[in-house]
Amino acid sequence: MKNELSQILGEASAEIKNQDADLEQIRIKYLGKKGKLTDILKKLGTLPAEERPVIGAFANEIKTKIEELIAKKQKELAGLNIEKKLAEEKIDITLPAKQKETGKRHPISQIMLSLEEIFIGMGFNIVKGPEIEYAYYNFDALNSPKNHPARDIQDTFYIRKDEKEIREDDILLRCHTSSVQIRFMEKNKPPIKIVAPGRTFRVDLDSTHTPVFHQFEGLVVDKNITLVDLKDTLEAVFRGLFGEDAEIRLRPHYFPFTEPSAEVDAKCFVCGGNNENCPTCRGEGWLEMLGAGMVHPKVLAGCGIDPTVYTGFAFGMGLERLAMVKFGIDDIRNLFENNMRFLRQF
Repeated sequence: MKNELSQILGEASAEIKNQDADLEQIRIKYLGKKGKLTDILKKLGTLPAEERPVIGAFANEIKTKIEELIAKKQKELAGLNIEKKLAEEKIDITLPAKQKETGKRHPISQIMLSLEEIFIGMGFNIVKGPEIEYAYYNFDALNSPKNHPARDIQDTFYIRKDEKEIREDDILLRCHTSSVQIRFMEKNKPPIKIVAPGRTFRVDLDSTHTPVFHQFEGLVVDKNITLVDLKDTLEAVFRGLFGEDAEIRLRPHYFPFTEPSAEVDAKCFVCGGNNENCPTCRGEGWLEMLGAGMVHPKVLAGCGIDPTVYTGFAFGMGLERLAMVKFGIDDIRNLFENNMRFLRQF
């Protein structure tokens, strides 16, 4: 029986030495419940009593040696696997690294954040409202009559519209963020000092207009507010955005929600108003930038604010136009085409 046990050790040793993967099958083959070593140990009962302890001890030595050989081989294979993995995953430091491009804010986002910082510094609060709006907040509450051209279905994106009659509960995509001002005045009483940035929508597309654009509107309502306060505020904004040399002027205009109303022009930032051939201002020296005015008494009264006690001013500017002027962009569509070569400039 000793010879049989020695033979089992030799066979197991040879198989373990030549095995490159699964050693569990070898362990089961020799040491399992039905393994070769187990089968021999079952025959111990047939031996004389004096030989049983000697053969039993020898069998345990054989078992221990086979287990040690398996453990040693497992450790060896593990080391080989690690070396193989390291060889496969090694980095060739002589190759150039993959370039990772750092993201930047879009020109419109840059302008919006700059304006928000300026107005927050002046004590304004930032408020926002729904982009899908009722015609009441978009037109009626802003003193725009039912026959106003902007309410035509060809000029405004209506989601639901009664074809027979223009109604206050028609649903549309807002044309301006002035609707946010109305909603705020309905729920808050003076003093009011807010700005309302956000996306707006109109049926328009050319080199200076897009169907989706961004507006930044402001509203101040309190006692004794005048046009002087409006002009001072806008001058501070333009100096903060374009530098201390920035100048503005107010020209009489008409808006249904303000009275009096004005178009606000800025001195050309390229030629300073001194070049008749300037491609930016076309020799006029001034650039039309935004609309503004004193809040119409009907608008205040419609929101439950007494126009005999309170006055206010409002303004609205397009962020795309400000970005085009500040960054020298000649076509508004460049801002929406996601051309990385264009956007990298900013």
